[in-house]
Amino acid sequence: MSTFGKVFRVTTYGESHCASVGAIVDGCPPGLELSPADIQVQLSRRRPGQSNLTTPRNEKDLVQLQSGTEHGVTLGTPIGLLVKNEDQRPHDYTETDLYPRPSHADYTYLEKYGVKASSGGGRSSARETIGRVAAGAIAEKYLKTAYGIEIVAFVSSVGKIHLPEALAPPSLVASDDDEDNDDVDDAISAEFRQLLSSITREEVDKHPTRCPHPATAEKMTQRIIRAKDASDSIGGTVTCVIRNVPAGLGEPVFDKFEAELAHAMLSIPATKAFEVGSGFRGTEVPGSKHNDAFVRRSDGSLGTKTNWSGGIQGGITNGEDIYFRIGFKSPATISQAQDTVQYDGTPGTLAARGRHDPCVVPRAVPIVEAMAAIVVLDQLLQQDARKTAASRLPPIKTLPPTMVMPPKRV
Repeated sequence: MSTFGKVFRVTTYGESHCASVGAIVDGCPPGLELSPADIQVQLSRRRPGQSNLTTPRNEKDLVQLQSGTEHGVTLGTPIGLLVKNEDQRPHDYTETDLYPRPSHADYTYLEKYGVKASSGGGRSSARETIGRVAAGAIAEKYLKTAYGIEIVAFVSSVGKIHLPEALAPPSLVASDDDEDNDDVDDAISAEFRQLLSSITREEVDKHPTRCPHPATAEKMTQRIIRAKDASDSIGGTVTCVIRNVPAGLGEPVFDKFEAELAHAMLSIPATKAFEVGSGFRGTEVPGSKHNDAFVRRSDGSLGTKTNWSGGIQGGITNGEDIYFRIGFKSPATISQAQDTVQYDGTPGTLAARGRHDPCVVPRAVPIVEAMAAIVVLDQLLQQDARKTAASRLPPIKTLPPTMVMPPKRV
């Protein structure tokens, strides 16, 4: 479906070459100061044509607030967001009348609906993500204003080029080590912890690849240009951190926090993988070394010593930084001639035209941040509703002390 969220609900609309794309946001709290400029900053980070590493499609992606605000303040009613498509070229896609593009959604959309958009990817196009980014910017404004929550994503790999090991998230690496040897270094290095706690969007945006490590960013640039010059494409990964999230968010058992994150991230076009915290690396580590020991913070709250869990335990946030990684495949649309078949099975060669990104990960960064913001706000509003409802009841005096939250020590 085209709607995500339970309390903060986002419905996106539009195809790649229709008149406009956008979203309806329902459930935004009233009283939030909001202007188009608050939304535009993220749309401008997502827009095409930012550098020679992206598609040359020339779209300004200027947002129009259609409803839900007055005098710069949200009313609590549905917010309408509209962005016009101004640089459509449907004639670039006449080949897809005959050929389903390899690894694209032409065939599967036709099988599902019995009809498909005649140009571009239709709803499977990355143009659809404009509505997500606009909605996510609204969610972010509330989260930052009300809770001081910060969300920063960055490119951690392109093809086989990765951040230096000390700065990289945990990963599976082929090893010749003795399989019975349980010795393991902390997969979350001090350098990676520092990166997660301090990285800013300004640092991320210093380089067109949106990789915060200059030497690695330059290597990524050359890899993307090599794919572009060969009329080919390449994939990569995006790492994201969410800071200052309160403990207690997540709705077990089916809407655990990481389950909602995975749902959100894997709904982004071109995604193929998701891991949170230690991820797949955690499968190699004994529980005695993987467990996050608790410590008491200076404010009296509990925290963890290592955060292998990535800020989530039992599907509920524990107050630590939440970090996760998403894998994006190489874009399916390439300009190389490919041997394939037509819809009727006749063999042929498809040489696709059109404009496409040789690598999507630099432009995916604000999309990841947007979907993370939507998840956090939706879960936060659900938890706030529960706490408010419980606060209206008289204090429970019959429960043993082990069943209730003890007072914080300072």
